[in-house]
Amino acid sequence: MSSPTTLQTCRECGGGAPVDVHFCPQCTKILSLSRHGDYFDFLGLPRKLNLDLGELERRFRTLSRQFHPDFFYNTTPSQRLASLERSSYLNDGYRTLHEPIARIEYLLKIEGLAPKTPDEASRQVPPALLEDVFALNEELDTVREMRADGAPSDQWKGRLQRAREPIDAMRLEHEAQLQRLAARWDALDASPADAERRSALVALRDCFLERNYITNLLAGIARELETA
Repeated sequence: MSSPTTLQTCRECGGGAPVDVHFCPQCTKILSLSRHGDYFDFLGLPRKLNLDLGELERRFRTLSRQFHPDFFYNTTPSQRLASLERSSYLNDGYRTLHEPIARIEYLLKIEGLAPKTPDEASRQVPPALLEDVFALNEELDTVREMRADGAPSDQWKGRLQRAREPIDAMRLEHEAQLQRLAARWDALDASPADAERRSALVALRDCFLERNYITNLLAGIARELETA
């Protein structure tokens, strides 16, 4: 599912090179980062969600040595800049693809299905989840009233802990569902029908947004519990 091969122009010799190579095939100079594909292409990895982390690590270390600015200290300013750009992009790509959740978010972004704003993300949360959120917020309001009235901490903290249990269960369900949806995406052919591809991505996006929403809920409960 990698992006189609396109050409970039070498600033040193004017020759053309595929977008997913790092050095000009004609003059062997490091290429600028004006055209770079995406993190998967950049690291020479398939656009999959269950990556071989050992292979990711090997590719990262190999490219780190090739791009290291120390090797370009005595070259032209454009070559030094290209080295710095590629080293920075490599580091960003490695951090993103190394973490499963960041990898899913990035895939959705390059496939055009990531939410553009927090408001858009909240609108995409299914109504069923919002009902659970409404019930949780009512419980949080009750706990805050108990605290304001001077209730012992073990009472309101115990109530918060009980409110957290079903949210925690939802989180575990969504983590498992994300794994299943990632496997579904990875099993698609290189160029499946658009409807099949989009269906897999939409399901992945919806589950991802729900999972993030649930994570934020749990963080809110944790903050309440930390309040003495």
